[in-house]
Amino acid sequence: MQRRPPRVLAAGAAALTAVTLAACASSDRDSGEGEGGGEAQSGGTLVFGAAGDPAMLDPAFGSDGETFRVARQIHEGLLGNELGGTEPVPELAEDYEVSDDGLEYTFNLRQGVQFHDGTDFNAEAVCFNFDRWYNFEGLATSPSASYYYQAVFGGFASTPDTPSIYESCEATDESTAVIRLTQVTSKFPSALALPAFSIQSPEALQQYDADNLSGSEDALSYSEYALEHPTGTGPFRFESWDRGNGEVTIVRNEDYWGEAPALDSIIFRTISDQNTRRQELQAGSIDGYDFVAPADYQSLEDEGFQVLVRDPFNILYLGFNGGNVPGTNANLALQDPRVRQAIAHAIDRETIVNSLLPEGAEAATQFVPPTVDGWAEDVTTYDYDPDRARQLLQEAGAEGTTLRFYYPTEVSRPYLPDPAAMFQVINQNLVDAGFTIEPVALPWNPDYTNAVQAGQADIHLLGWTGDYNDAYNFIGTFFAEQSNNQASAEFGSFSAPEIFAALAEADAEPDPANRTEQYQEANRLIMDYLPGVPISHSPPALVVAENVQGLEPSPLTAEVFSTVSITD
Repeated sequence: MQRRPPRVLAAGAAALTAVTLAACASSDRDSGEGEGGGEAQSGGTLVFGAAGDPAMLDPAFGSDGETFRVARQIHEGLLGNELGGTEPVPELAEDYEVSDDGLEYTFNLRQGVQFHDGTDFNAEAVCFNFDRWYNFEGLATSPSASYYYQAVFGGFASTPDTPSIYESCEATDESTAVIRLTQVTSKFPSALALPAFSIQSPEALQQYDADNLSGSEDALSYSEYALEHPTGTGPFRFESWDRGNGEVTIVRNEDYWGEAPALDSIIFRTISDQNTRRQELQAGSIDGYDFVAPADYQSLEDEGFQVLVRDPFNILYLGFNGGNVPGTNANLALQDPRVRQAIAHAIDRETIVNSLLPEGAEAATQFVPPTVDGWAEDVTTYDYDPDRARQLLQEAGAEGTTLRFYYPTEVSRPYLPDPAAMFQVINQNLVDAGFTIEPVALPWNPDYTNAVQAGQADIHLLGWTGDYNDAYNFIGTFFAEQSNNQASAEFGSFSAPEIFAALAEADAEPDPANRTEQYQEANRLIMDYLPGVPISHSPPALVVAENVQGLEPSPLTAEVFSTVSITD
């Protein structure tokens, strides 16, 4: 398998060597000709069918795709993503310099940029946002509220027992912000392209009490800012959110610093059912939607619609709640590696890829896609072999083991277009291998995700679309030590010090080549331990009407709509 060369954007470059990001942001926003024919027109409204409602519109508290789909049109960060790719490119920072020890980043900022409320974007605004995240308190520090901050930076000022890698931000002048870290990490600065690290208007954040969260960790209630006044620098401004009808409307930012979008406005309309989204497109009620059913690709193209297939940059997996930590809600049978191996040998990945997923999908051998540096060719693999699965169960004295198999409803994900169909295939595979299955189907949000995080499932279907091109964003997210020598509750809070140490060492390695080798070793350790079963990498698709031009599919599902226009 061909491997990618090491990435350029890595910590630990030469002392204070300027790392000028290759593509300028304005060129990344050039729209070009679409496939639909006709001449692009300025103006008009695009209606896009979303699979679910955003949770809210303050990206600092976001972690789901529908929240970010809207937020990335309104907000921008120091870095963004290359159009149609996975590498970081300049956005509100024109370039940056990194110190010899990889702990200090000097960002040179764009000048003449304003937030949607008319206040200035500058280095003080950058530092206000970084300090805001670091100083979250109360409910804002819960993983359900500030997931991405904790995944990248760790703890907060108010959690001294959980240290943060963020040390400080200094505005040395209006257009220069210096970020200091306490340790090197492979996640920085690439993670700054995530919507969660968008730079928002300090005045609006304060005026509308952005950090005032209420409710509970499992049922957060958000501030007036997050629901009614999100204020960024992006090409579109927030106009309204009709929560009763599931419609978010954003309008063109006439004062945008870059190339102005062609569209007057965009309406994101929530249509949770996949078939209904297709019917609404066919009826002309919407102009496009996401998470196209693979079986619909050809028929939609035959009708003249444009099916825009993304490159696969995700993983579907079957997670195990087999934690070996006393006091966790784990299935004891899953603590036996032979039982975990039996599940892996029972699953017919090739049939899944060929019958349930779109063309271009591939069976997974590990929890990262092959295009990510750190993917290893020589991990332990578990080929489809039901006889071997039954033999392993017999050796473990675990024939007939009962597994509560959770799967989601009312959702389509990039890696899981039809959860019910996926469940049916894997369920039958496991029954054939000698397991007893208790199926549990729950609505995706919040029932299913909460149940999985609470450890109620013995096995469950879930997945991940990469946020940026780094192995830690996959395997670190899943398997790094969270607290008390435990991994994520999603994988049964298992304890595997060797895996934890390998991930921590790789994350802190400043040399890209060495880091790649260390992540490869971490992948080998993970697949030997087998905390779950990687199933597939799938190329999800969007579809738009024939007269929609300029929508560039993103492997990160991070499409920007400022490049879109509508023809006659």
